[in-house]
Amino acid sequence: MGVRGQGHRLPPLLCPHRLREVLVAGYPVLLVRNKKEFSALSSRCPHYGAPLSKGSPGSRERLRCPWHGACFNIRTGDIEEYPSLDCLHCFKVTVEDGKVFVTAKRKVWTLPAGTTHKQHLGVGSISAFPVSSLVGVAALVCAETLRQMGFTGRVIMATKEKHVPYDKSKLSKVSDQGHREVSASFLPQAVAVDFQKQKVHFMDGSSQKYNQLLIATGCQPSLLKVPGADLQNVCVLQTPEDSSKILELATGKNLVIIGASFIGMEAAAFLSDKAAAISVVEKQEFPFQRVLGPQVGAVTMKMLQNKGVKFYMQAELRQGSSLPLRTFAALILAPLPAGTFPSSAFLKGTSIARDASGAILVDLHMQTNIPNVFAAGDVASFPVALLNGERCSIHHQQVAEVHGHTAALNMLKKEKQLHTIPFFWTTMFGKSIRYAGRGAAAALGYVHWRDPRSAFSFREGVVSAAASLSCDPMVALIAEALYTGKQISKEEAE
Repeated sequence: MGVRGQGHRLPPLLCPHRLREVLVAGYPVLLVRNKKEFSALSSRCPHYGAPLSKGSPGSRERLRCPWHGACFNIRTGDIEEYPSLDCLHCFKVTVEDGKVFVTAKRKVWTLPAGTTHKQHLGVGSISAFPVSSLVGVAALVCAETLRQMGFTGRVIMATKEKHVPYDKSKLSKVSDQGHREVSASFLPQAVAVDFQKQKVHFMDGSSQKYNQLLIATGCQPSLLKVPGADLQNVCVLQTPEDSSKILELATGKNLVIIGASFIGMEAAAFLSDKAAAISVVEKQEFPFQRVLGPQVGAVTMKMLQNKGVKFYMQAELRQGSSLPLRTFAALILAPLPAGTFPSSAFLKGTSIARDASGAILVDLHMQTNIPNVFAAGDVASFPVALLNGERCSIHHQQVAEVHGHTAALNMLKKEKQLHTIPFFWTTMFGKSIRYAGRGAAAALGYVHWRDPRSAFSFREGVVSAAASLSCDPMVALIAEALYTGKQISKEEAE
């Protein structure tokens, strides 16, 4: 049974902004105007429900989410940029006598966004053409893309964790909820790869032949190398089990966090009203200074200090045992990316190309130096367009997802080159921090900080990255401009 909404006359306000949320049969719908054509889409981003009416329309018939940078085609609702894993519903639009009418089947209104577009993963379907994946979120997107593009062969995933891929960004919101939301799985752990025989060897002694292989094993933190680091209440935040354990240990007790990274600061913010006291130890002068610079870090540190969090900056833990159990309940290791290393030790002695840190070298097709072997996510070092093709690893969920998507298309011989603008986000005490682009503030020097809600990093006189504090959708606008190749000068940024 179809539903036709009441006609909406086109106000002047719709013309310059092109986006407007309207009610159709009592349900919110996003009305989009692109020149003289109209589209009607789901009004909320499937990722975390951001209002798309506040998003950034691009020049290539796409719409970018104001919160986390996901992009959708305004004609079809299809995903054009991650982190969303679901598409938008797209509804029929007609224009009569200056009014826009939207029509859809009644049952569609109650379905979650993406239901009509997203295809089932179908892992394990029978075929003689397997694609193996050493698994992370990049591998999840790779497998899903293969299915969406019509691949019907076997897809085999292997991971050292007890879970299928999940949203790791929730782990730093330290709670047992993230654990309950994750399904248990029994996937074998890979211990070696024989590229010549095209085989992956597993810990249980079995092996699996592959036709194409994606390595998406991520990275792991460097552990403390001080006496006392092996105490039972020293935790590394990597898994849902770690998250649950930290919550249990820290509630009503004293907590020490080593490293003022995004993970560490998110954990501090979440636990600030649960722990008796929180202390942060960090080598730098301000939190996440290497990425966002001292101004952004200083504002964030002040927010946490106002909640009672104590900071010991430009300091380093020398003796873990000097903080005995009676002094603190838990110690979280939350290292910066510089305190992590790629999970690629199992490739030692093979012919796959890696850099000095162990990151696997790939091209813009996510292809390694070995035929039919791809790498994606934190374990990969790839050419970054915003750095004039300089290789680096970028530890963002959104980047890992687009890596997996690109790898899948090239497994299917689509000759797809990576084209994305890295997008990162965090929220503390109801205030959002967004970051898009690539450009460490300390390395690039000039940062503009205004009122103080927005900051820009510059490379060769043009914007290479932008950050904002509760100033949506500024970063989404910058990201879309960078994606289309627009160069933003210092004068334009100011």
